Amino acid sequence: MSVPDWWQLTLLVLGVFRIYRLIAEDTILDKPRRKLLRLGKDWQKAGDPVPERYRAEWGLFITCPWCLGFWLSVLFWVAWQIWPHGTLVFATPWAISAVVALVAKNLDQEEE
Repeated sequence: MSVPDWWQLTLLVLGVFRIYRLIAEDTILDKPRRKLLRLGKDWQKAGDPVPERYRAEWGLFITCPWCLGFWLSVLFWVAWQIWPHGTLVFATPWAISAVVALVAKNLDQEEE
């Protein structure tokens, strides 16, 4: 079993971070997230009544960085152990996207 160097680890960490944000928080996946959690089309925001069939455990898992983040990290770690180069090639665009999002978020906060 090998250990990634600091640069490889940085790419893996940023890649996992970006994929976590995509699954847990980005609006582009609202529709599949609602379907998985059985929220329905009418549920809009935190104050609205939650449907009876809502999957609370999945909701907690998907939005928890400790939960989903851990399993995504395990997935990346195993993939890196099996195919280091391919995993880094896959993680690189996600890592770049993470840096872009973090920079944009910080720039937006400075303008307020």
